[in-house]
Parts: sequence; structure tokens; C-alpha cells
Amino acid sequence: MAKKKLTKEVYLKWFEDMLFWRKFEDMTAALYIQQKIRGFLHLYNGQEAVLAGSLLAMEPGDKMITAYRNHVQPIGLGVDPRKIMAELHGKVTGTSRGKGGSMHMFSKEHNFFGGHGIVGGQIPLGAGMAFADQYLGKSHVTLCYMGDGAVRQGSLHETFNMAMLWKLPVVFIVENNGYAMGTSVERTANHSDIYKLGLGYEMPCAPVEGMDPAVVYESVFEAVERARRGDGPTFLEIRTYRYKGHSMSDAQHYRTKDEVGEYQKIDPILTAKDMIVKKNWASQEELSAIEAGVKSRVAECVQFAEDSPYPSSEELWQHVYVEGDYPFITE
Repeated sequence: MAKKKLTKEVYLKWFEDMLFWRKFEDMTAALYIQQKIRGFLHLYNGQEAVLAGSLLAMEPGDKMITAYRNHVQPIGLGVDPRKIMAELHGKVTGTSRGKGGSMHMFSKEHNFFGGHGIVGGQIPLGAGMAFADQYLGKSHVTLCYMGDGAVRQGSLHETFNMAMLWKLPVVFIVENNGYAMGTSVERTANHSDIYKLGLGYEMPCAPVEGMDPAVVYESVFEAVERARRGDGPTFLEIRTYRYKGHSMSDAQHYRTKDEVGEYQKIDPILTAKDMIVKKNWASQEELSAIEAGVKSRVAECVQFAEDSPYPSSEELWQHVYVEGDYPFITE
């Protein structure tokens, strides 16, 4: 596929999307404090450029799988955000009818396959999804995301070996936000350049500046096109930052406010907005209208979730088994 131009329309979409994701997450945090959302809650604040840039590099039919910081990815892929908010509330109108919650978002319709609570559990699954597309002769690519803590799991190395051996159409992306829960990257290995793990498998690999969606797009596009050509996987270390704690229970004693403040100076939402202003692509009134629209949409999501019913007891017996066609199985 031809590389897309970073036009006015792209930047305006990036700004609106990233702002919506941020405000959506801010609202979930507020609702969690009010105990309207229970369980665990892991926010994506600060990492929005990774998703924004990646989405622009994807084509219809491409798939995405990630870990448990997964509220906004399905929204970016086209899932109704009201259903995501309902799922967070445990309501029957949610994406998994209230059974998945914060850590297990799914949408087969939109090619989003989780949302996985097991650290690193999605890595071999992502390779398996890519294998299925390869086996069935489809030209789709799977984007498989993980946190910097997950790369220390043995399953990553087993998966990398098989992915390279079979030249699977998968892009492995570690969203290195600096901390595995509260443990810094420097304390988990004798080197901090995570992307170099790909060298042991002769897998193309590189570090990527993750606070600018344009930079992310360039790197992910190249990796996706390599996979689509049949040249196999790529491992990208996208260096980003999360402004909130690992989860809502994280007191964040392991970092200073000054450190967070330095990264807020390169906030991806501000990066997109600054480009729009610099290029005179929108007036302040138009930007304010976008911000007002985002606020209204978030409020609509909350209202939908609060108005929706909880699952009935009969839901316990539903979706335990799934019937379907399995074209790769023969008798």
C-alpha cells in the first residue's frame, strides 16, 4: 500500500481522537473513585500517539491484540465507545455483556482480540493470529502490543523464534513507558535498549519516538508493509510514557512529579494541536468546538452505561461454548 500523506484531515483526526481517548480515560478514573467501576483499571494517558500512528498504518482486515491497558484501542478501531463504558460498568450492553470488564475488551467485528490480563499472554496469540492469516492465504497483518515488563517473559522468545522461522505477518510492538508496574526498565535487565532483543533472532528491530504520532506512523507503516510483503515480523520498541500510575491503586512512589512534568511538555495531544495551529489548519474557535464535542461524547457514554441494566443470572450460562466454522480443520 502507498504511504499516506500527513494531511490536515489526518492531524485533525489525530487531535480529536487522542483528546477523546484522554478524556474518556479521565472519566473512567473519576467513576472508579466513585466506585461505579470496580476491579482493576489501567489508563492509557500519555501513550495515545502509539495508537494514533499505528491505526493510520493499518488496512482493513488487519488485526490488533494487546495487554490489559486496552480501553481506547477498540474505540480507535471503530467500536462504539458507549459499549466500552458499559463494559467497564459491568453492564449487559458492554462489548462482552459485562463479563470482561476493564482488562478484557474484545470485538471480533472490528478485529480487536483483547485485552489480556496474563502478562505476555497475548504475545504467542498474536503470532498465532498471523499464522492463521498466512495459512489461509490472506494478506492481513497482526499488530501485537505488549508492555516493557512483558518482554521478560519466556513466551516472547519462543514466539520470536517461531515467527522468524515461519516469516509470520506480525509486528511486535513494546510500548515502553518506562515502568513495569513500579519497576524501572533499568532494574529488569543489564541493558535498557529493549529493541535489541530482536537481534538474537535476526528480526528487524528499532527504537521509535513514541510521543509523536507522525513518527510512530512512519515506523509502523514500514513494519506492516514488510510483513504484508511476506518478509516476516518486525520488533519495535516505541518509547512512550504514562502520566497515570500503573493502575488506580498505584501510589507512584517510584517516580517524581518533575519527571512526569517533563514528559507532559511533549504530550502527543499538544504535539498534534501545535502542528494544526502552526499550519493554520483550524482556528481557535474550531479547536474549541472539537473539545466541546469530545466532552459531550464522553458524557453520552457515561449516560448510556448508567442507564443500561446489569446482566441477569441467566447470563452465567451463555457464551460458555461457541459454535462456528473452522476452515483450517479437516476431517
